[in-house]
Amino acid sequence: MDQIVSMLSDILLGAGALGAAAYCVVLARRLKRFNNLENGVGGAVALLSAQVDDMTRTLDLARKAAGHSSDTLTALTERAERASHKLELMLASLNDLPDPAVAPAAAPVAPPVTDMPVTEPPVAAPAEAEAALDEAWAAATASATETEAQPLFSTRRSQPREAAR
Repeated sequence: MDQIVSMLSDILLGAGALGAAAYCVVLARRLKRFNNLENGVGGAVALLSAQVDDMTRTLDLARKAAGHSSDTLTALTERAERASHKLELMLASLNDLPDPAVAPAAAPVAPPVTDMPVTEPPVAAPAEAEAALDEAWAAATASATETEAQPLFSTRRSQPREAAR
């Protein structure tokens, strides 16, 4: 009986070894499919690795482009600031010019001193002369404002007197 038990244990041990071998074959086939570079997880890992490399290159290119754009924008901003300072100086110098609409009052010229007697000018009707001068000034002002081009930059002096108040 001792021999039967030993033989039975050898048979069971051989069956266990065959079962383990079959299990290993099945696992090996599954592992091959799992690591297959075309369809399995190995292929997915390889694909993701290639995509990460592509994204890294694209990110580097984007960083370089952003740096170049930043440098260009900085240069253009500095140029615009210089131009705005020049424009401010030009506008300030325009504001210092005398207003052509308001003519300075002419200084009275002293008559030359002579030994001749002074004759008084003929006296005209002051109301009629003043009215004629007013009408002439109004007509000249109306025609001047119609024909003059509008200024490029609006300043207080370029605005009509009524709008400035």
